[in-house]
Formats: sequence, structure tokens, C-alpha cells
Amino acid sequence: MRTVAGAGVVVTGGGSGIGAALSRRFAAEGARVVVNDINAAAAVAVAADCGGLAVPGDAASEQGVAALIAAARAELGEIDLYCANAGIARGGGPDAAESDWADSWQVNVMAHVRAARLLLPDWLARGSGHLICTVSAAGLLAMPGTAPYSVTKHAALSFAEWMAFSYAHRGITVQAICPLGVRTPMLPRAGEPGARLLADAAIEPEAVADAVIAGIADGRFLILPHPEVAGMYAGRAADPEHWRDAMSKIQQFLESP
Repeated sequence: MRTVAGAGVVVTGGGSGIGAALSRRFAAEGARVVVNDINAAAAVAVAADCGGLAVPGDAASEQGVAALIAAARAELGEIDLYCANAGIARGGGPDAAESDWADSWQVNVMAHVRAARLLLPDWLARGSGHLICTVSAAGLLAMPGTAPYSVTKHAALSFAEWMAFSYAHRGITVQAICPLGVRTPMLPRAGEPGARLLADAAIEPEAVADAVIAGIADGRFLILPHPEVAGMYAGRAADPEHWRDAMSKIQQFLESP
């Protein structure tokens, strides 16, 4: 897929932030859009904006994903593009609550796995399908102060990459969106580390949507709304010891008054 015109598209977490911007932009580009969000009123409002269908519900649980995909297929006929965009940010390290780790794993990782499990049979049968996972630059780099978020975003990136190389030869396209700070309701939830590190360079959700449209057109795996992330990622790989030293200094900065 190089354009979403005429495509049947599902966006999870579509009631606000990046998901809402994606839903509106896809509709403007000619897609038929199903908007999912756990906040029913938010999903309905965005769907009304873009002439789509609201399917509120939990896009992470097995039952919620199954219900969403069934409803989307009934509306769209075929799901051409599925945007696994819903995510949560929980702070802390090893001391973070069991529930924070569990919730982060379910929403940030297993939601993608469960969607792929249900979408793949039809996609493989027809030889085409497109999955876009909203990951984060934290999945390529790291995010101090938020271990559940950083760790599960690494896992989300790894799953997307595995999907990409496992099914590319069978017509399946998989891409990962990896922005730095974005002005969404999630940014304040990252706590003080997020505010101190990301707020100044944060971009609007619409800029992420622009990057996604460009990324779909050229088919690259990594969609980087902040282009500088590519250099950071390369630097990390080239000199991991220097990278860890730099991250340690950032952590000390965050701990300073």
C-alpha cells in the first residue's frame, strides 16, 4: 500500500492524540475509517469528524480485539490497514506496581500481537495487508524514569520488526512509528522525566500524521516524525558504552533539584 485512498482502516486509541490525528488525516486522504478508543465518547466524536464508524472498547484484551476486528470487517468488508496505536505510559523502575507492568505489557505489546493473530489469516490468503504500530523513540533508544514504558516499547518494536521480516515476501507491510515527544494527553503522564526531556521538542499529533502518510508512500519500516532520532539510534549502535554514559548523565540530571 502506498496510499490510503479507498482503503479500509482501523485506528486504535483513536479518540485523542496521535490516533485522532491519524483518523482525521486518513479520512481526508480518502480512507474509510473505524475509530476505536476505550473512551466511547471520544471515539464517537472523532468518528463524527471524519465520517467514520466508532467502535469503542478495549483494544488490548483478547475479547476486545476480536470484537473490534469483527465490527470493522462488518463495516469495511476488508481491513486493509490496521493502526495499533493505543498505548499507555507508566512510570517507575523495578519498584513500579505489578499492575503497571502488567497493564503496560497488555496495551503496549499484546494488543499488537492479538491484532496480528486475527488479521494475518485473511491478509495472507489475499496476499496483502498493512500493520502500523505506534511504538515510540523509547523503543529505539530508552526513556529514563519510566521502565514499564521503555521496556514494553522495546518489545513492541521487536515484534513489529519480526512481523516485517517474517511476512514481507507474502505481501504484508509492517511499519513502526517512533516519535519523541508529542503533545498528547500521554505526555504529562510520563511525569517529570517526560516533561523535562521531551516537552521543548514536542510536536503536534498532526505532524506525526504527516510523517505517517509520507512513510506509507515510501514504505520504510521506521517512520520517524523527529528525523534526528535516526542519528541517535545510529550513535547508540556505534558506541553503546558512550550511549550508556550519556544516559546515566541524563538520569543524574533528572535526579537533580
